Amino acid sequence: MKRIALITGANKGLGFETARQLGAKGIKVLMASRDKVKGQEAVDQLKSEGLDVELLQLEATNEDHILGVKDFIATEYGKLDILVNNAGIIHPDEPLGTNTSESISPTTLVETFDVNFFSIVKLTQELLSLLKKSDAGRIVNLSSILGSNTVQSDVESPYYTVKPFAYDASKAALNAFTVHLAASLEGTNVKVNSAHPGWVKTDLGTENAPMEIVDGAKTSVSLSLEEETDFNGKFMHLGEEVAW
Repeated sequence: MKRIALITGANKGLGFETARQLGAKGIKVLMASRDKVKGQEAVDQLKSEGLDVELLQLEATNEDHILGVKDFIATEYGKLDILVNNAGIIHPDEPLGTNTSESISPTTLVETFDVNFFSIVKLTQELLSLLKKSDAGRIVNLSSILGSNTVQSDVESPYYTVKPFAYDASKAALNAFTVHLAASLEGTNVKVNSAHPGWVKTDLGTENAPMEIVDGAKTSVSLSLEEETDFNGKFMHLGEEVAW
């Protein structure tokens, strides 16, 4: 039976390219998208390239959608081999290049954490029983180097002045989830790791980014594969560890 992967936020950017690269390796990819129309367009594009992909509607903060996705995968496939928690936001009220710690509103913090942290914890917890049925379950949490407290406290870092607090804190929390879940899964067939894709030409990264999307997806793809990832609880970028 084919390996089954679920990728959130798969209708564009890094999620779409991750779906393309995993599909090219013969993996069945369930492409989760909040927007059904845009999601179907993405699925049709990859199907036209000969890839085995399928659309699932998933609004990250909708518990009914999360439970529906779980029930669908359990009924149709009976297991899940790969979960790529790719979907995430930077809030429109939070300029990327500024330090918002003195001005960020509770509403912006909550809305950012709802998508970038709480929904990911919920989805992952719901799907763990299916991942444990895989011979080699893999969970990839798409993080960011901006969530590294080591990097953020280093005045010599090129990222030192980039401090959108809600976004950075949500990614730091996601990294903590990776560390804690990895310890909980120790000794099982499921591995969980955080991925820093790099500064990539996406809607979030903008056209000023130095990396192309095809390269930005490579870390998530590598961490999804049994043959490339036998480690657990690491923060990785293109095969190199990133400091927490």
